[in-house]
Order: sequence, then structure tokens, then C-alpha cells
Amino acid sequence: MSKRTHLTDLGCIACEELSDLGAGREGWLTDDPTVLCALEPNSLAIANRNLILVLGWSDPDEPRVNIRPDLSSTQAEYITAIEWLVFDDFRVVAVGTSKGYLLVYSLAGDLIHRQMVYPARILKLRVRGTKREMTQETSSSEEVSVVMAGVIARFDGSDILSMLQQWFQEMNSQFWDQKPKKRGPDDLENSYGRLPYQLWNVNKYGSCVDAAITGIMPPPLLELQVTPSVTVIGLQMVAIESCSFITSGNSFLVMLLAPFPMNSGDFLKLFRYLNSAAFIVGQSSQRYYCAVTIGDGAVISAFRLSEDRSRSLVGAILSKVVPATFSTIASFSKMIWRSEPTTNRKSEEKTQPFARASPLTCLKDHPRKGEKLTLSPSGTLAAITDSLGRILLLDTQALVVVRLWKGYRDASCLFMELLVNRDQPGSSSFYYEPTKSDYCLCLAIHAPRKGIVEVWQMRTGPRLLTIQCAKGSRLLQPSYRFGSSLGSPYVPLEAFLLNGDSGQLSVLNRFVN
Repeated sequence: MSKRTHLTDLGCIACEELSDLGAGREGWLTDDPTVLCALEPNSLAIANRNLILVLGWSDPDEPRVNIRPDLSSTQAEYITAIEWLVFDDFRVVAVGTSKGYLLVYSLAGDLIHRQMVYPARILKLRVRGTKREMTQETSSSEEVSVVMAGVIARFDGSDILSMLQQWFQEMNSQFWDQKPKKRGPDDLENSYGRLPYQLWNVNKYGSCVDAAITGIMPPPLLELQVTPSVTVIGLQMVAIESCSFITSGNSFLVMLLAPFPMNSGDFLKLFRYLNSAAFIVGQSSQRYYCAVTIGDGAVISAFRLSEDRSRSLVGAILSKVVPATFSTIASFSKMIWRSEPTTNRKSEEKTQPFARASPLTCLKDHPRKGEKLTLSPSGTLAAITDSLGRILLLDTQALVVVRLWKGYRDASCLFMELLVNRDQPGSSSFYYEPTKSDYCLCLAIHAPRKGIVEVWQMRTGPRLLTIQCAKGSRLLQPSYRFGSSLGSPYVPLEAFLLNGDSGQLSVLNRFVN
């Protein structure tokens, strides 16, 4: 009887270039916390504080790329997070720094984009997406999340794709024109515009060490969906002193104290301007996300993230209607008094204000501390490791811990999909292409102190596999692929094992009998 194997070797990444990252000594991949890894189906990116090495494992002759980001030496800036951004036509490397910058590099080592997210150390870059087939939502959601201590930011995948398309089009045009443009760091930040994003403060229960946006969630129970109509009453005054609001149903009565006497014609023009401004406010859409954070103050905490920065209904009116009102009044005063135009001054870049983050729940259990967090493909489950060697399985929709494992110190977890009790290809007379419904969601737990990888069936199923692994190994998973077609063959979520000492990369077999 042949020995059953649960790993398939894919290739070896051993090369001389790895010595710049510390390779050559035992345990270099796992003992040094500054060594970071990011995997995609064909390549591996490994980084330390100031160097990124991109290499493949299938072809030993494939050229390797060294990327040295232009970091601030005066501020002791260094690399703190890396991740692949994989689209149908593009593959790029995203980098987070200790000073809060997000950098995007091509596979040729060219800097594509540089943008300040928030002046704090970036802890993790998360790439995830939910298709309509995974959830009950009517639309897909693809995003890049930037996690910092007590702060989380969200970039939409479509905005990143648009930026990459512009960059590659410019590179192609420069190639044919043979007139490359020289651009400095300021041009790189502004050539394609700043990527829009949302920013939230989630440190209500203390600073977090990891966080994730689990998906879209419904609005609060008493949330008012208001489309305001504005009625304006003008009063003749010498100077502006106040602005009052009276609410009735879905209508707002706005009483303005005008800064100058107005005739009927000027008043009608002002009325049209204000109604148009109020109409724009009423058309703004609202979306909510659920975020789960882990840290020292609270092992687990959850927040409802709103795209709106306002704090209340009155705050929404004051922040949106009032600026438009006074801006219109100022414009009319200039038209009447024919004041000289003022010179425009270049405004300094300011940190983006926080949007609203409402706390939902938290779990405090001193001295237990949350350490690592990983999400299932749909975002409905989260596996959380803590400082007491426990692993908690959290239902992110009900915000309830549904399972607990003990005795796994320094463990890391990844969700994967397996074919349980199904025939392998070639074992039957006909070939069948498995679909998503054929796969079973499982949790792979790497326990380095035990030297094993265990695979458990979700949510309450048994342990399916126990695999021996060498010391100095790391459990990896390919990054999410943006925009993958629903009509293409389903690609299950797999887990890979990288042995840092030998350089061998293996994949966990997807068939379990």
C-alpha cells in the first residue's frame, strides 16, 4: 500500500538573490518579523525593510526583479506590508510603509503610484472581493483595505484598475513615441490624481493590531433615508447672523438671514441656486460596511462603517447645505458689489477626515490579546488567534464566536476549499469539472511549535488532515484576483506551504478521502 501524501511540490525558489533578505541561516523566513511574503499564482514577492524580490518557482530561468522603494532616510521609513494586486491584464505589487504611504510597483520595478493614506505605520494590506454568487448582495464588492493601528482605509478595486489602465496606456504611448517623460515624486502623486478612499477611526476600544472589512451590511434600524427639498425665506438684514432649519417629514425649511437687501429677481435666482444645491445633497447614496478589529484593549471588536462623514441628520444639513448656501450668497454679493477677484493660493494637502464608525460590540478578556485575523472568501467567518494559544471562529454577521480551539500558540490560519470524499481525476471513466458547490470550506491551522498543519471542516466538522511540516515553514495563500469572470472554471481557495530553509514550495492537495 502506497504512502498517502497530502502535499504536491511545485518548485524551488532557492537563489543567490535571497541572501540579501537573510536566506542562508536556519529559520530566516519565520524568525525575522520584518521578512514579508505575498503570493500569486505564478510569482512570489519577498521583502524586508528596504528591498523587495519578485521571483517565480516554475521556471528556474525566469528573470528575478529587485525593487528598492525610494524611502525617506531622514524619517527612517521602511517597508511594513506587501500584497499582490492581480487583475485580468495587470499584475502589480502594492507596498505599505512605516510612514503611512501606499506604493504601487510594476513587475519591471517601476513606481506607478505613491499616495499618503494616513500618517501612521501600515500594518497590513488586505485584498478581497465578494461576488454575487458568494453572498445575498445584488452587486459585487472588490476592495483593498489598509490597516493601521486604530485606523482602517478602503480603496475600491475599480478606482485602482482605472489608475493602472492610465499608467499602462501612457507607458505604451511613450514606447512607440520613444520620448519617455521624466517625472519626479510629486508628479507620481498627482499625474493620475489621488485614489479616492474612505478612512475610519476604529480605536474606541484601544489600538488594534489587525482588522478587516468583512463586507456590506444593512443600515441602522432607525436610519432615515431623506431626500430633502428646501424652501428658502429671505430676510433683509445688514449682516449674516444665523441660519435656522425646521424639519417636517422629508422637507426642510431653511431660514436665511441675507447680508444685503434683495429685490425679487435676485431672490428668485438665489432660490434656484439653493434648491439645486439641496437636490444634490438629497441624491447622495449611503453604504455601510462591517469591520472586525483585534488588539490589546479588546480581543475582538466590531464596527459599522459609514461612507458619510456626518454625525447626525442635523450634522448632514449643516455640513452640506450650509456651505452651499453661504457660497451662493457670497457669489451674489460679488455680482452685486462687483468686488475684485481674489488670487487662488495653492492649498496644502491635509489628512483626509474620518468617516463615521459606530461601535457594535466588543470582547474584553484581560490578559488575552488578539494577534492575527483571517477571513473566509465570503467574509462571513473570521479565524482569530490570541496570545493564550486559542483560535476563535467568529460569525461576522451574527458577531458570535461559534467555535474554539485550544493549544495553538504562535499559530496562523488560512481558509481553503477541499473536495471531501470525491474521486480524483483519472480514477473514474469520465471527467467531471468540479463547481463551487462541490467544494467544502475548511480551515488550515499551522502550528509551528508542533510542526504540523491541521485542516478542519467548517463550521463544526471534524479534523480532516494532519500534515507534518518542517521547521521554518510558512503558510501562504494567493491574493484575490480582481474581476474574475463568473463563466470561467471555478478556482478553489488553496493553501501553500513554503519551506524557507530548503526553498521548496508545496500546495495542499484539494482531494480528501
